[in-house]
Amino acid sequence: MRVRTLLSATALLLAMAAPQAPARAAEPLKISVGWVVLSNDMAPLVFLKPDILKNYGKTYTVEATRFQGTSAEITALAAGELDIASLAYSSLPIAIENAHLDDMRIVSDGFQDGHPGYNSIEYRVRNDGSVNKIEDLKGKILAINVIGAAVDIGGRAVLADHGLMYPRDYSIVEANFPTIGPMLLEHKADIASVPPPFSYTPAVVQGTHTLFTMKDGMGVSQMIVMTARKGFLDKNRAALDDFFDDLVRGTHWMLNPSNRTAAIKFVADVTKQPEALYDSYFLTKKDQYHDPDAKPDLVALQRNIDAEVKFGFIKKSIDVKKYSDLSFVERAARRYAKEETASAH
Repeated sequence: MRVRTLLSATALLLAMAAPQAPARAAEPLKISVGWVVLSNDMAPLVFLKPDILKNYGKTYTVEATRFQGTSAEITALAAGELDIASLAYSSLPIAIENAHLDDMRIVSDGFQDGHPGYNSIEYRVRNDGSVNKIEDLKGKILAINVIGAAVDIGGRAVLADHGLMYPRDYSIVEANFPTIGPMLLEHKADIASVPPPFSYTPAVVQGTHTLFTMKDGMGVSQMIVMTARKGFLDKNRAALDDFFDDLVRGTHWMLNPSNRTAAIKFVADVTKQPEALYDSYFLTKKDQYHDPDAKPDLVALQRNIDAEVKFGFIKKSIDVKKYSDLSFVERAARRYAKEETASAH
């Protein structure tokens, strides 16, 4: 027993004297983010340019997943396959009411449509077509990306104001945004919702014109909001603070006029599109509006959802403030402003 005690004491002393291996650093949190049109949503766009960020790769990384429409992101979010979803004003209440994601939280701005002085998504018709006014769309075909998406709701709202109801008076076809313009030009649709950058392609500009815009039906819209489930937010607050710090930092970098040339080159490289396409509109008043501090317009969002009830697209409204947690972007905005003030001095 004395021998065993002596051996145990010796082993303990040796262990204490031996150099300690450094503790293994925690792996960065991998955040899965959904998107539909990469040049419209600042997240995950800015996370593809880590050289303008402070925390990327240290406390978090981003895995970006493309969806044809925001409504498809609801299923992925509910299944735990997506951490942060970009949802439209049309898909948000469906996620809460139909998919029973009552723990959904709005966490930041995606982009806003029809903000004063900025672009609104266009519904375009062919120059050589027979549609000269909205009433001419009776019996015609509307092309959108996904039934139930914001551009679907916005288009139906305008047509309903002119007495045209789906499916009684017109048909709807679905297609990916990049193919909607060509479909219109090839007479496979009579009117199409064509958002940037696709509305600025030469063929669309030359062969079509705008009949109405999203703003005509919905007013100023909080088109896209970034959302996450409360459990994910509560579990990962430290890493998410860094994520939103970088979102705000990256958004300010993108919106800074002195960085526009570099930003256009970056987006063109990422999307494999010509720089000239983005130079015609990107980050100007011809583009969608992005809040520099990534803060969504909850007043507009509430009005958009209430309008959906009015037009009969959903049965009841939701209180968007109840489903919001803007604490991340508010903290990030304060930290960014403090850093900018310090660097200026």
